[in-house]
Amino acid sequence: MKSKRILVKGVEAIALGALAGGCNCYFGYPITPQNEIPELMSVELPKRGGVFLQAESETSAINMVLGASAVGARAMTSSSSPGISLMSEGFSYLIALELPCVIVNVMRGGPGLGGIEASQGDYFQAVKAPGHGDGKFLVLAPYSCNEAYELTAKAFELAEKYRNPVMILSDAILGQMKEPLTLKSPKIKTLEKDDWILSGAKDRPGRVIKSLFLDSAELAERNLKLKQKYQKMEVEIKFERLAEGSEELIIVAFGSMARICKEAVFNLRARGYPVGFFRPITLFPFPRKALCELAESHQKRKKFLVVELNCGQMVEDVASALCGKGDILSLAYPPSVLPFPEDIEREIIKCLNLSTSLNV
Repeated sequence: MKSKRILVKGVEAIALGALAGGCNCYFGYPITPQNEIPELMSVELPKRGGVFLQAESETSAINMVLGASAVGARAMTSSSSPGISLMSEGFSYLIALELPCVIVNVMRGGPGLGGIEASQGDYFQAVKAPGHGDGKFLVLAPYSCNEAYELTAKAFELAEKYRNPVMILSDAILGQMKEPLTLKSPKIKTLEKDDWILSGAKDRPGRVIKSLFLDSAELAERNLKLKQKYQKMEVEIKFERLAEGSEELIIVAFGSMARICKEAVFNLRARGYPVGFFRPITLFPFPRKALCELAESHQKRKKFLVVELNCGQMVEDVASALCGKGDILSLAYPPSVLPFPEDIEREIIKCLNLSTSLNV
């Protein structure tokens, strides 16, 4: 199809991306600020021969996703922070069963019910422990409507490639803002599933998809297999870098905060300040090598200012990636306390004037 530009909300861009990625089953339960996703899917999926079902709860929704994935559907759900927590047991089962699906979290303020304002407080939950056990998601963090569309479409391919859930981690700012979206047909591969899906055992041996391993050696083998899978995911790492190597300070941010920080960096660079910018797009696997190479790109030791809309979470991954090769500062805004670019600029100038930095 020809490219077409439309004005949409971020959550609508996610839903349209899911359709472009071949999603044919959606199960979910309403919660602000992501309700436009199920609303749009409820209209569009039936037109395309797909299945939309509003479940009675988030717990039901994620288990419906599990069942649909097991029989080969491209399945998806979406929610916001408290709803995502309710799905966590299902996440662990999906990971253990090696079932592909796409999960969208449009984060809101927490803990608890919190509020519907923007937050990046679910970073740890998304990249460290989406469910019990050692399981991981592949996590993608868009920062624009176009990126939300493209990454969501791509997420279905990645989920099938690795037989693993993929999470789109967004937030209330990105979800509810409106901007132009260029609709185009993304090149999304469809992978063969005939060797594992539950499609009926006619003319073939029966198959069992399970997560219960009472034999300790068998359980250990499954966990090692999953670990190796996560290492293979590193070829999917994406990031944005605005730095030549000689900068004294690098801003590290993702999602909506990256948009604010990027404007601040552009403004300061135009005024001659030695500031760079680094945005992880894949939050897991984290772009550790690229960040470390940036720290080593000049003889002078750099400062890294990690800006987040939470009380300081991604800063731990930045510190781990750098392994002492840079000085790290954390600029953490609690959920709903949204800075302007000018606020970030003032903080950057303060950091540049510091003779020493706080090592995390």
